[in-house]
Amino acid sequence: MGVSADALLAISVLWGFIFIYAVMGTMDFGAGFWSMIYLNQKQTKATNIANRYLSPTWEVTNVFIVAIVVAVFSFFPGAAFILGTVLLIPGSLILLLLAIRSGFLVFSHIAKDYERALTYVSGISGFIIPALLISILPITHGKYIKVVDGVHQLQLGAVFTSPNVLAFIGFAVSSTLFLSSLLLADYSRNLAGEERAYEIYRRDALITGPISLVMAFLIMVTLRNEANWIYTNMMEYLPALITSAAMFLVAGAALFLPAKNRHTLGRPRIAMVAILIQYFLASYAYGRAHLPYMIYPDITIDAGFTHPNTFRALFISYLVGFAILFPGFIFFWNLFMKNPKKAEGNET
Repeated sequence: MGVSADALLAISVLWGFIFIYAVMGTMDFGAGFWSMIYLNQKQTKATNIANRYLSPTWEVTNVFIVAIVVAVFSFFPGAAFILGTVLLIPGSLILLLLAIRSGFLVFSHIAKDYERALTYVSGISGFIIPALLISILPITHGKYIKVVDGVHQLQLGAVFTSPNVLAFIGFAVSSTLFLSSLLLADYSRNLAGEERAYEIYRRDALITGPISLVMAFLIMVTLRNEANWIYTNMMEYLPALITSAAMFLVAGAALFLPAKNRHTLGRPRIAMVAILIQYFLASYAYGRAHLPYMIYPDITIDAGFTHPNTFRALFISYLVGFAILFPGFIFFWNLFMKNPKKAEGNET
């Protein structure tokens, strides 16, 4: 089934937003979880490190979830109504949890007496939100949607008892912890200079990394039984999947490489880059395999696509918008993430 060039470009932009948010979101949510886990371990600065990363990043992360929603409604208005109907309950839960978490993160800087409670709210939501977000993917595979009197209805009971959905959720939680621990390991060593915190997060990455790989394998196994159409399509991109798995091994090996001028093992920056490449290749294979459907088998990207002239105007608007925002992201990174004084938690 063919796909128009404009529709393919639009879905590529949308998938790019999803990928960026998936990576940034997992690091953000995971940082909140680790901050909660190490809250009472005063002998380390693991919680402080997580909070330093979490504090400036969650605002930027939320920019991309807004971009995703706007892109769906502007590029694919024909599919937006059905997606909104089907995802009303899980989508509402996600927005509610995001609002609660964002509100608590704002007030955590003011209400110091409630800082511990706020940390727990951030930490618990740090794995519930990714679990709900990733459940959207298997929902689009079509098995859990029924059309009753012309209305698409989501079968929630079937969703959350499905082995495939549970595998996706397990992957979301383990990947959230893995990516965030890997990034915090790099942040601890290369920016904050906290070797003890680095050792803790390196250990966490070595534990959660293999778990996320097992969950990815379980996704493929259950996908074959529950959504064979996308499993078959993904096998056409087997080289990308194999390369993705190889990059995981590269990342694991990097955590055992001798570090320059240090007594501990690990090159977290190399591991982080390898994992980002791994996730990009895996998401590319999955995204290509999903085409041409937005919701299988009823909604294709061409069927839900906006008018080509409208798309071109919107696409130019997106280019201009991100041309304006991108320098701001660079400035933000240099100000909060690469500034040694900020990394050390100093006020000046």
